[in-house]
Amino acid sequence: MSVTVRVPAKVNVQLAVGAARPDGFHDLANVFLAVGLYDEVTVTPADALRVTCSGPGADQVPLDRTNLAARAADLLAARYGRPADVHVHIAKDIPVAGGMAGGSADAAGALVACDALWGTGASRGELLDLCAELGSDVPFALVGGAALGTGRGEKLQPLETGGTFHWVFALADGGLSTPAVYREFDRLHEGRSVPEPTASADLLTALRKGDPEALAGSLSNDLQPAAVSLYPALADTLATGRSAGALAALVSGSGPTTAFLVRDADAAESVAEALTASGTCRTARTTVSPAPGATIL
Repeated sequence: MSVTVRVPAKVNVQLAVGAARPDGFHDLANVFLAVGLYDEVTVTPADALRVTCSGPGADQVPLDRTNLAARAADLLAARYGRPADVHVHIAKDIPVAGGMAGGSADAAGALVACDALWGTGASRGELLDLCAELGSDVPFALVGGAALGTGRGEKLQPLETGGTFHWVFALADGGLSTPAVYREFDRLHEGRSVPEPTASADLLTALRKGDPEALAGSLSNDLQPAAVSLYPALADTLATGRSAGALAALVSGSGPTTAFLVRDADAAESVAEALTASGTCRTARTTVSPAPGATIL
């Protein structure tokens, strides 16, 4: 017997970052949208915990107990006093180290899959608490749709969306470390006051109305200058997508994937072709949002 769970990537349509806290984290106002790029996490009974991975970027995914999906299996097993004797297989389609929370999605997928396989019967609230222990982006991968994340991003408030938004994601040749991007954010803001992060009322209204033009006018990512500072070539990718007709362009989360909001499916194909032909990215993917959270297949 095995259980497979499909989990979505995310884009941050707003990522407002506060000053560093004493614990090293930053308070955030993080507006998440789940997008239709998915990993699939399959768990099967085994003699001991092991992780395998296939798909684009699989060679960059750790297969030991540091893997977030392995940590999720360990955490759930420990909570319910049982061995984590399971084979976790991750079929990747979310870009690895791309700022789209692929590792966090895999953790949420492993939690839901192991809960179903083992019959632990954890409530949704318990699963969300375990998600928050694993990482700031993990709870959203469980929930999907659209949500405002506060605290370090783990406290979620679901948001209403009034339609479908079309996106192009340009995948970079390398990766960026999220902790390194936050360190660069701190360096760039040294000696300056950082305002309290708050969600944009205009952005929330645009989401609720399903208005891509209004959403384009209110997208923001406070980590973008830090990501571009560490990976200057992203500036060319962003400029290419804008000149190809994207309504808006921004770095996705901590990068280096860049996200382009477009008017419709035809515009998405056109912008993706221009980005791929430009040589400023490895490849480009088109998809839509919102997308459902962790789903047992």
